[in-house]
Amino acid sequence: MGQEIFYITFLPFTYWIINPYVSRRLIIMWPVVMYIGQVMKDLLKWPRPLSPPVVKLEKKTNAEYGMPSTHAMAATAISFTFVAVTANRYKYPLELGLSGAFLFSALVCLSRIYTGMHTVLDVIVGSLISLFLTAVACPTWDFVDHLMLTNPLCPAFCITVPLFLCYNYPKLDYYSPTRADTTTILGAAAGAIIGFWVNNRYVSNASSEDITYSVSSNISEIILLVLAKFLVGIGVLMVTRQIAKTIACKSLCSWHKVSSSDVVAMQQIKIEVPYKFITYSSIGLSATVFVPLLYIFLGLN
Repeated sequence: MGQEIFYITFLPFTYWIINPYVSRRLIIMWPVVMYIGQVMKDLLKWPRPLSPPVVKLEKKTNAEYGMPSTHAMAATAISFTFVAVTANRYKYPLELGLSGAFLFSALVCLSRIYTGMHTVLDVIVGSLISLFLTAVACPTWDFVDHLMLTNPLCPAFCITVPLFLCYNYPKLDYYSPTRADTTTILGAAAGAIIGFWVNNRYVSNASSEDITYSVSSNISEIILLVLAKFLVGIGVLMVTRQIAKTIACKSLCSWHKVSSSDVVAMQQIKIEVPYKFITYSSIGLSATVFVPLLYIFLGLN
């Protein structure tokens, strides 16, 4: 919960299965919260908990700074945004939704403490920042959504602004994966938003705004339909990821005359940023345009 496998499954799931309206608002909040959190880490430069006394069960993000916890920020923003958006569209007890959002974000926060990646202060500050950003952004969601769907400059904006932010990411004295992770997130969000724009402008029938099922359908039929859509969609994203990753890697390595096995060369900004951005923007675009079109072709819509 909070790693790439979560984002590449849950966020597309909300678009394919639940509601594109809900998904778009999650996609709005996710990159904003994560970019702010990642930049704050590299500006504050607060170290992660020392080992000993803690036992570190995760090594992947150990090179990053600790304050604030971006896992806590993402979990809080996604869960509470989901409740805020769905509360007025679906009939369910608000208390239940808030409890679920609190439980999910609390589990992610506790997991970061348990694995030795963050202090209690890191996750509390991260959660509070996300709650503040969600509350501030909530009144703007409809306006931003309208611009995202209708403004002719949307695709250009979604390419130039994220790339500008990634190329001007705060520089550190040593290599940290924060820039690569940030580029991954901004790239995926940019691809998805361009896909929303393309659907609204050219493929309006590719996905309905509200997912509905026939009254005559029984629970087993609905579950089978949902499972089929999910498996087909994830399969397409895995193939897209591999193809885009291979093409981007080989093209950039050939252009800059470096080997893909040269770790130091691959970490250079001139290779890392376009490599990550191309790969994950392709995934975002595929999830929002090609997968819904495939559903129509296969009769899964």
